Amino acid sequence: MPPTKTIYEQFPGDPSTYPKGLRVEYHQENLLSRAHDQTMLKKDEYMDMQKIYDFRRAAEVHRQVRQYAQSICRPGIKLVDLCKNMEATLQHLIQGDKTLQGQAFPTGCSLNHVAAHYTPNYGDDTVLQYDDVCKMDFGTHFNGYLIDSAWTVAFNPKYENL
Repeated sequence: MPPTKTIYEQFPGDPSTYPKGLRVEYHQENLLSRAHDQTMLKKDEYMDMQKIYDFRRAAEVHRQVRQYAQSICRPGIKLVDLCKNMEATLQHLIQGDKTLQGQAFPTGCSLNHVAAHYTPNYGDDTVLQYDDVCKMDFGTHFNGYLIDSAWTVAFNPKYENL
């Protein structure tokens, strides 16, 4: 860690080689019919494959950056350094025109009472502490097709339920 090969070096050529990930059945009663409706399944089959590949590319980059972020997110790291490392890794993996592919929005790194959407600025010396609850949020995109996730980091077991 961090990943050293770009997404194109890892998956050269045919975009169908991108990982497909876990397929999960709908759990809401009103959505179950969609997952088994033959008409809807045919519509999904004919969906523009380029869009699917763009989503897969974005998802794979996101997965690798998220794994890297979780490996370096420890008490003692400056929030701005955590975000800079994540964003640099994302840009390295994508290696492309930032308007067509890249970071979807500023990395969110919110502590404690700040629920979401805080991004540390350069010069912010805030350091992640053992008793902090940190909410991370970032997204990637290829051709505007966005993958996004957020997760909570807490080192003190008393915050495990969060």
